[in-house]
Amino acid sequence: MSEPFLEISGIGRRFSGFVALDGVSAVFQPNRVTAVIGPNGAGKSTLFNVLSGVLPPSSGSIRFKGRDLTGTKQHRFAHLGIARSYQITTIFQALSVHENVRVAAQALRTRYDIWRDRRRLRELDDRADAALAAVGLSARRHDPARSLGHGQQRALEIAIALVAEPELLLLDEPTAGMGPEETRDMVGLIERLAADRTILLVEHKMKMILGLSDRILVLHHGRLIADGTPAQVQADPEVRRVYLGQSHGYA
Repeated sequence: MSEPFLEISGIGRRFSGFVALDGVSAVFQPNRVTAVIGPNGAGKSTLFNVLSGVLPPSSGSIRFKGRDLTGTKQHRFAHLGIARSYQITTIFQALSVHENVRVAAQALRTRYDIWRDRRRLRELDDRADAALAAVGLSARRHDPARSLGHGQQRALEIAIALVAEPELLLLDEPTAGMGPEETRDMVGLIERLAADRTILLVEHKMKMILGLSDRILVLHHGRLIADGTPAQVQADPEVRRVYLGQSHGYA
């Protein structure tokens, strides 16, 4: 039997006496969109930080395509095929749109070398252009990043993640701060990206999640309380009690 695409087993994370994650286990198949939801403080961001190497787990293991990543340094995750965006946009406002992505590509591919002929770095330009095309920002290639609207800055951050050619893309609240039109654009982008990669996302907009996700994980106080299709999670009485049945609703 082949190895799962991604498997987390008994993941725990403690901060002094506080338990942020408590024995979370799940197996993920490739080319699916999975949403991670839960009330504030449920452990969603901590789980993403563990899955992207920002934080090591206090207990448990992470296996990606058969390889044990437990304890792997954060910078290695991108080289192994895992990339992420953050809840707060982290782009270089003064650089051009293209320069933002090209810097990320160069960080992955080369060491700093003042003697390197710039023409030999054409492959990096091509990679940056491909990432911008994937998120619909080719026409803004030369514009300063600060000139982009909020939704486009979020798309730029995803382009920066895409230059690593990730097979697993983690999106932390990709529609945070967006209005309805920008949210629709982002949903369309995520659907296109999901055609050839696996996506995990943390989100609070339930209508979006229910329409976009193949699978939903629900965390509460650091524990996984539900795991299933949107219909299964929507009907789960425990989920309705602790999350969906509160002020969030299904709208």
